[in-house]
Amino acid sequence: MNPDVALVVGLVVGVFAIPAMVSSYSEGRAPRVAAFAAIVAGGLVIWALTTKPGGYRFEEIPEVIVGVIGGFLP
Repeated sequence: MNPDVALVVGLVVGVFAIPAMVSSYSEGRAPRVAAFAAIVAGGLVIWALTTKPGGYRFEEIPEVIVGVIGGFLP
């Protein structure tokens, strides 16, 4: 898997995990699935940061996201 794709997937999964955690806590349930999603998201982001030579700068993350999404569109 390309580190750019892993970074974008990790960020998207992480963004979706936050409302799932809030929902679980507000309903009094244990956030098992949300916690698993957050762990997967963190793992993907860390893997992407460590495998790309030089890592990512904060300023280039939007460019990476647009590039990955643009790669999937015809």
